[in-house]
Amino acid sequence: MNGATKTASTIKESNPLKTAQRALLCLFLIAIAFSIVQIFAGKRLPFTPGSLDSFALLLAFASTLVSLTGQLPAQNVLLAAVIIGLMGGAVHTLETLTGLPFGPVTYTQSSGPLLFQALPWFMPFLWVIVVLNARGVARLILRPWRKLRAYGYWLIGLTASLVLVFVLGLEPMATRVRHDWLWSPTKFPVDWFGAPITDFLGWVVATLLILGFSTPALMKKRPTKSYPEYHPLIVWGAIQLFFISGLVSQNLTLAALFVVIGCLAIIPLAIRGARW
Repeated sequence: MNGATKTASTIKESNPLKTAQRALLCLFLIAIAFSIVQIFAGKRLPFTPGSLDSFALLLAFASTLVSLTGQLPAQNVLLAAVIIGLMGGAVHTLETLTGLPFGPVTYTQSSGPLLFQALPWFMPFLWVIVVLNARGVARLILRPWRKLRAYGYWLIGLTASLVLVFVLGLEPMATRVRHDWLWSPTKFPVDWFGAPITDFLGWVVATLLILGFSTPALMKKRPTKSYPEYHPLIVWGAIQLFFISGLVSQNLTLAALFVVIGCLAIIPLAIRGARW
């Protein structure tokens, strides 16, 4: 009797959280849809592109944390978010001041206010969104192999790889479409729409370092039955669609094609893993 009462109580307590998650996710998808329309409509909408994108970013951040709170204690989720945001922000601040580890970059007025005159305000939020949702997508892909001993290492490695795929779409979007930052020339003969190779290497290394500190907070302390969570895949896919729209609008065909190929490879794998 007590067990049935506890189960009913747990369901009642989880309903408001699930409702909040769905509401935030719906608002995020609506904001992304408006941002995509704004890309092609120009100034015909009563919003500035920056305000729409900022609203979508904050909704993605909030819905990601609320979704994860349904799987882990809230203090663990907040701890992980703080670690990711602080470490990601610190790395980008170091980059602005020294050019390391990503490369010499200059942030423009389009990026909005700068924290400490060096860090765009949205960068810590972006790091949390990218890392947590990449990890969520990686968990879906690796779901059939979740009982392997090396699962944790595969999860970290695949998460870093998904972050790299994300940044390969982010860079041309930020530099050629939104003009949030500008890269200075480097000695490397190869770049990706102006972004040096060191930028992508820096993201991967920083992600691995961040996961090393944040993963303990993201691990379940007690083994429980695992259910697939599609929220990270929806957020990740929606942002990729936003990238594709922006890149197509500026005729950046190669970059758009790369993002499309990435989606066609990753999304089916995640859905297949979730159904395992």
